Amino acid sequence: MSGAGLYIQEDLKISDVKLEVLMGILNVYSLIGSSAAGRTSDWIGSRYTIVLASAIFFVGALLMGFATNNTFLMVGRFVAGVGVGYALMIAPVYTAELSPASSRGFLTSFPDMFINAAKGCKRKIFNLTVTYLSDLNLTVTYLAMPESPRWLVLQGRLGDAKKVLDRTSDSKEEALLRLAEIKEAAGIPPDCNDDVVAVPKRSHGEDVWRELLLHPTPTVRHILICGVGIHFFQQTSGIDAVVLYSPKIFGKAGVTSQSHKLLTTVAVGCVKTMFILVATFLLDRVGRRPLLLTSIGGMIVSLASLGIALTIIDHSDTKLIWAIALAIASSVLAYVATFSIGMGPITWVNSAEIFPLRLRAQGTSIGVAVNRVMSGTISMTFLSFSKAITIGGAFFVYMGVAIAGFVFLYTLFPETQGKTLEEMQILFGPSLSGDPRGGNWKRTSRLTVTAKVTATLTVTVRSSWVH
Repeated sequence: MSGAGLYIQEDLKISDVKLEVLMGILNVYSLIGSSAAGRTSDWIGSRYTIVLASAIFFVGALLMGFATNNTFLMVGRFVAGVGVGYALMIAPVYTAELSPASSRGFLTSFPDMFINAAKGCKRKIFNLTVTYLSDLNLTVTYLAMPESPRWLVLQGRLGDAKKVLDRTSDSKEEALLRLAEIKEAAGIPPDCNDDVVAVPKRSHGEDVWRELLLHPTPTVRHILICGVGIHFFQQTSGIDAVVLYSPKIFGKAGVTSQSHKLLTTVAVGCVKTMFILVATFLLDRVGRRPLLLTSIGGMIVSLASLGIALTIIDHSDTKLIWAIALAIASSVLAYVATFSIGMGPITWVNSAEIFPLRLRAQGTSIGVAVNRVMSGTISMTFLSFSKAITIGGAFFVYMGVAIAGFVFLYTLFPETQGKTLEEMQILFGPSLSGDPRGGNWKRTSRLTVTAKVTATLTVTVRSSWVH
């Protein structure tokens, strides 16, 4: 919508306030989809929930493509928003549940990368064509998509779950281990190995919400704080302000040509997609935590320099080329790059992998809801906010939020690289069943580092003794 917003405002003759609402309202509407996605996926499975999301979004895209006025366009945004809510919740969960631990980060970050690649499609007719083709493609390919093995186990279909795990695991042994862990989490006895078994009756969600919000264990509380907090800081650090309103920001920085504004907007999209691609290859090698801390640290520096550059430009009577270059290259593009290497994709990876099986759908939907509320708040207030305290001041506020986010991530977030989904509850503290193996994750991390250092020193000493 960033590039389209220039022409929508001009063609429909709408004010900045109406443009803000048009930009951000989709995120508010998506709350309907994200809140319903958990129950829907429990009912019909993740695969068919993805198809439902695509169908809803397809209708919304048609309505937006044929819109002739602001009201018509808002109806299309409503329908599309519901589909977006479904997709944002179910796509990362489905990918995480299907992926082996060794490549889960790589695969779960793909939805974010493809979303940003698709944002490069600016023209209305081209967008409509892409929508038709993508939905036709999905209609054909979803038939070959396997169902989530965890959903199959919850339905008592162990035979089907084993087939899926055999296809998606790195080895037969890993497939058997993943199946055993899922069975344990679902309350199925280890000696039940028939293709179809009876599963202990579950409530319709009341117990889940009670355990998540009213009476959480220390482990669940830690997971919930992390799952919600990372979504909160991802959006309140200003990413939608930069991406959606980049033409406005570049105009304030001194770029006056419409074509130049569009080119710089395309550059933002290309940088964002490129660095998300880099992140997909680093997630399962470097780990989540180092990338997150590096990412938000770079965002803080970029937001500070962007605020300084825009403030200098705002108070200058002459055109300062160096300040314009600083605002565009060193600030906006650097901000987008550092966001995309960590906070962008890893937010969705973490929220999909940290919740235990029976809490995953509802827990993830809470995170997505917070994400969409904050996204809608930022995108529907940025222009008014920047007019009230200056555009440079707005980015200083986002910088302050990013600093708080850095403290939050450093203090509370453990490393989840290489852990199975069922091991997460141990990582975050005493397990839901009271397993004493859990505990302080920082102490566990220090012990792991100490063990690695000790092993390295031992090898060095032995090598020196041999020589």
